[in-house]
Amino acid sequence: MTNDKAMQIPRLHPDTIEEVKLRADIVDVVSEYVVLRKRGKDFVGLCPFHDEKSPSFTVSQTKQMYYCFGCQAGGNAIKFVMELGKRSFADVVLDLARRYQVPVQTLEPEQRQELQRQLSLREQLYEVLATSAQFYQHALRQSQGQKALQYLQSNRQFKEETIQQFGLGYAPAGWETLYRYLVEDKHYPVQILEKAGLIKPRREGGGYYDAFRDRLMIPIRDVQGRVIAFGGRTLTDEQPKYLNSPETELFSKGKTLFALDRAKDGISRLDQAVVVEGYFDAIALHAAGINNAVASLGTALSLEQVRLILRYTESKQLVLNFDADKAGTNAAERAIGEIAELAYKGEVQLKILNLPDGKDADEYLHSHTPEDYGELLKNAPLWLDWQIQQIIQDRDLKQATDFQQVTQQIVKLLKNIANSDTRNYYVSYCAEILSLGDTRLIPLRVENLLTQIAPAAATYSKPVSAKKAWGGSKISALPIPNSPLPTERSLLEHAEALLLRIYLHCPEQRQMIVDELEERDLQFSLSHHRFLWQQILEISSCDGETKNLASLPNLISRLQDQFLEFDSESGLISHLFHVDEKNQKEILRTPQVVQAAIACMDLVMLEKRYRHFLELWQQTDPEAEPERYQYYYQAFYAEKIKLQQIDRQRLFSITELS
Repeated sequence: MTNDKAMQIPRLHPDTIEEVKLRADIVDVVSEYVVLRKRGKDFVGLCPFHDEKSPSFTVSQTKQMYYCFGCQAGGNAIKFVMELGKRSFADVVLDLARRYQVPVQTLEPEQRQELQRQLSLREQLYEVLATSAQFYQHALRQSQGQKALQYLQSNRQFKEETIQQFGLGYAPAGWETLYRYLVEDKHYPVQILEKAGLIKPRREGGGYYDAFRDRLMIPIRDVQGRVIAFGGRTLTDEQPKYLNSPETELFSKGKTLFALDRAKDGISRLDQAVVVEGYFDAIALHAAGINNAVASLGTALSLEQVRLILRYTESKQLVLNFDADKAGTNAAERAIGEIAELAYKGEVQLKILNLPDGKDADEYLHSHTPEDYGELLKNAPLWLDWQIQQIIQDRDLKQATDFQQVTQQIVKLLKNIANSDTRNYYVSYCAEILSLGDTRLIPLRVENLLTQIAPAAATYSKPVSAKKAWGGSKISALPIPNSPLPTERSLLEHAEALLLRIYLHCPEQRQMIVDELEERDLQFSLSHHRFLWQQILEISSCDGETKNLASLPNLISRLQDQFLEFDSESGLISHLFHVDEKNQKEILRTPQVVQAAIACMDLVMLEKRYRHFLELWQQTDPEAEPERYQYYYQAFYAEKIKLQQIDRQRLFSITELS
């Protein structure tokens, strides 16, 4: 049986294999996939073949070998690429041969012609693109290129060194200038020029015309520094302003990053990559000594592009630096593209840098120092923080409509966060924002957000510390319980009884108790306590001495006389008329005990009102009755605030009254 794959991949001559081994430096090859750091005479990094947090993967340049002390993977450059990409030996050797320009010899003469054709096509594309880049650079220095050169020097403020380093050039305005130079003078096949994206066929009359005309030319290079495409900026009002080469055998926009060949060392050294939108932003940053910058070619970042960048950063830190204006914001959101999921999962430390005054990096560096830019870069917010700021921007959270819309967008954002610690941190962070500076509201906001994100999460009881989760905030999410404490009735009964006993036996505390009850609009919840309090108020009213409660004569004796008529109630409150040693110690801890008892009673009343309004709100249709819906919301919300305000007293009351 014939093996089709074997027929497609030729048997390589041993000389070719040996030459590839000699030219393919293992550090260079491995560095494309692993961040390597010098340690002694060798290099170390995180092993790509298994998960690890501390590097056990070593690469020896002298031995041209790699070895992992964790999983025992090892071999030479060819084996590394084979194992990592699950590719065949011949396929890897051919790729490395192309990369290091090793002439390929095969053992099957019938396959040599096709192989040489494939290799020849790629090599011819590289060659014609390199020749075109030289042509454009030369044209920049001619009279017809003076406008482009002046633009670079005056508008962009690029020095001659920068212009040369990036090979900037000019495409003449003629329709066939490059075409004639490459075909008539250099004798390149027309088909090669077309495959390279340099010329286009005319729709009528036959022939070809230059793809780039009267444009400032920026060579786009691969990681090895070879020209694979061009970007052209118009010097007139012609649209589009920027024009890229089409997709070719060598160039794929979604798999290429401008200036990565120059930035990869800086990214590895600084452990951070900066992605800007435009060619000139990247060039300006490099000219200013910020050598970890690349440009996204104006497209949404693809997973291939991100993985390409992340090869060089151990911490996986990526900073998107786009304009701060509306267009820049849209560009940032568009550029995030497919990597949003990675950011939500925490697999990429994605940050967003918006420069002040809506400037791009190039403009900013005209009036600021590289150090200024570095400081902004250092303080760039994480993507989620930036997203939250975009949500609340130009919104008045004191307005019900804005508050509701912002909350809905925040909930949608929080739902996407996979990591629970990260999600809990941002729940607290957003709760702080929504509380408008009133820290007492934070627990309520936390509970509301959790209820909308995942209803089951709203009943959690363990506080979520933002400081513990991220180390950057002192906010704590402390939810109010959704159900009464198991001992609530016993505490309430004890609190009311204690308050009445203090009133009866401590005349000096009577006025304070009355004032607290009136101020908080509190009533005794238990019927027998409520009955006793009504009797006290009647005696005070009859005597006309409510303003001098401390001097109310024979209060206990008169109450006992009255209760002779109410046998059923007297059995429940008669113990309050007497004080034993334990009661004596208890009632002497005033006014703290009074405050604790009042707080406990207040809590129960607030809980009742809160649940009442909450139920009404939940039963109201917001579209049919928007005003009633808003009224009930504000009512239960107000009760919730009051609950939070007495939370500390409630905790004290549990200690004091239990």
